[in-house]
Amino acid sequence: MNIVKNGVAWGIAVGLVLVSSHAHAQSAWKPERNIEIVVGSSAGTGTDRTARLIQKIWQEQKALPVPAVVVNKPGGGGAVSWAYLGPKAGDGHFLLVTSYNLVTNHITGRSSVNYTDFTPISLLISEYIGFAVRTESPYKNIADLVKALKEDPASVSIGTSSSAGGANHIAVGLLAKAAGADVKKLKVVIYNGGGEALAAVLGGHVALWVNSASSLAPPYAAGTIRPLAIAAPQRLPGPLANLPTAKEAGLNVVADNWRLVIAPKGLSAPQIAYWNNAFKSLTQSKEWNDELAAAQMSNSYRNSADTTRYIAGEYDDIKGILTELGLAKAPVK
Repeated sequence: MNIVKNGVAWGIAVGLVLVSSHAHAQSAWKPERNIEIVVGSSAGTGTDRTARLIQKIWQEQKALPVPAVVVNKPGGGGAVSWAYLGPKAGDGHFLLVTSYNLVTNHITGRSSVNYTDFTPISLLISEYIGFAVRTESPYKNIADLVKALKEDPASVSIGTSSSAGGANHIAVGLLAKAAGADVKKLKVVIYNGGGEALAAVLGGHVALWVNSASSLAPPYAAGTIRPLAIAAPQRLPGPLANLPTAKEAGLNVVADNWRLVIAPKGLSAPQIAYWNNAFKSLTQSKEWNDELAAAQMSNSYRNSADTTRYIAGEYDDIKGILTELGLAKAPVK
């Protein structure tokens, strides 16, 4: 009887060891060849700079067992890069740095591709959006602007970039809605880039410039514009620290052009766990946070599960304001 009992106990112990070893093997995925950090825009753009900062820190810290390279796939407002990632289902060696347009392009009908066609890996950055006028403007503060928008939305010409229904355009809609103005009567001019929109406001062609805080900072430092408010949850640090948030003015407006990392659809739990750890370490590093602070950006790190939930909520909120702006349409096939 004792021999049988010991034999059973020994068998259980061996089984537990085997199960434990198998579980460890399942959780120990790591990349075995070069990592491609794909960007859906040209070199020098915001998402490209983000990708190259990730690559730089990983390389300097020897954070990965293999090299990481940045691969630019510009075109179609991100569509070319999304199409590049599409056929690589289940391959954890491909990451794509993308932004707001992954959601907005689907809602406005420009693309049939949605965030659900990929594995969300990490929300990394929030780039909050500000509202500014030239220094000669009669709008001395956000209250003056709100009053004008409420009385006659079409009386305030608004310059922004770089696409209708993009993050900056949405910020305009959110501000007008919070001000009690008729969103559909807004007079919005979409320019190809932030530089063109800035030139328009400085030349008096439009009254209000709407763009990211990082874009507002240089002309503000030069004294050529007067930022009225930043649509951030709290005041930003650094050179824009004295600027009020929209919330301080009683406007429940938070608007940012977030940046996130996605991967091909169908990544395994061990692959997701690996990248969760990699990006958590990255976003906790001093180098990462120093770079974001210098660029007037905020660290908004979320892991894969939290990022997926966050984007789902954002999708619903964005669809609501784009519907009010008359821009929500059925996706193209």
